[in-house]
Amino acid sequence: MRRREFITLVGSAAAAWPLAARAQQSEQVRRIGVLMNMAADDPQGQARVAAFRQVLRQLGRSDRNVRIETRWGENDVDRERQYAAELITLAPDALLASGTVSVATLQKATRTLPIVFVGVADPVGAGFVDSLARPGGNTTGFMEFEYSFGGKWLELLKEVVPQLMRAGVLRDAGNPAGIAQFGAIRATASSLGLDVTPINVQDASEIERSIATFARSPNGGLVVTPSAAVSVHRALIIALAARHRLPAVYAFRSDISDGGLISFGPDLVDQFRRGAGYIDRILKGDKPADLPVQAPTKYELVINLKTAKALGLEVPASLLARADEVIE
Repeated sequence: MRRREFITLVGSAAAAWPLAARAQQSEQVRRIGVLMNMAADDPQGQARVAAFRQVLRQLGRSDRNVRIETRWGENDVDRERQYAAELITLAPDALLASGTVSVATLQKATRTLPIVFVGVADPVGAGFVDSLARPGGNTTGFMEFEYSFGGKWLELLKEVVPQLMRAGVLRDAGNPAGIAQFGAIRATASSLGLDVTPINVQDASEIERSIATFARSPNGGLVVTPSAAVSVHRALIIALAARHRLPAVYAFRSDISDGGLISFGPDLVDQFRRGAGYIDRILKGDKPADLPVQAPTKYELVINLKTAKALGLEVPASLLARADEVIE
């Protein structure tokens, strides 16, 4: 190679190095805070966060250009408050919140940082958004249920237990969604000829006492509506249903894999995937106030045949055929 050509080649390469370095430095690293309402070692929670990360990667947001900070609040008010403060201190570009307690805690901490929620039953009643179509403020996301959904749980329980005459409805009396869901269940109970009894969920002793009292009369079953309080005591509720031989319907698959009888509810893993899409849009400039709150698009029916056998129940073939998963 001639000397002049060599000097030209080296000079061109040297000129390109700063350009490449500047291009690499100019790619902004975005930070996302995630506040989960579950324990860090919960397999369901890990699956949901993994799905969230996977969709972000598919949208071009890899570990190279995004940092995700995750905190696990376990629906404990004090712990959620501590972790919300930690996340806000990190000055994230957007926040993902799982469950009502997480959203409420983050909203108290910030009214400016964008928040996308998943798994919230009543975002309007809870005051998180102005309306589903036009959320307003800094918060939007994906709701768990419409109120009429409560009637479907009772219909399923009656289908599994044709002799059912009474239903105890476990609900959080302090949660607007719990009150509204009970109303929908009571309306359906009237058409099915069933009596319904509210069972308030506040602490373990009250739950044990109330379920034991309800179980003294025959032909009863339980409808376990979702809430933060129910989530905290879910293992106890499943154990009490088994102890008192009460068939129970739940909202989530995780309750059935842990020994519950039957569940019907939204696919929350799918909601985390959709939440990633909203986060991506916000990072591109969209405002939460302009992104409508969306209802679930995927539901799953799960049945535990082992639990049915322990309760002496034979699940109808028509119901088994409709199930997304049957645990044997």
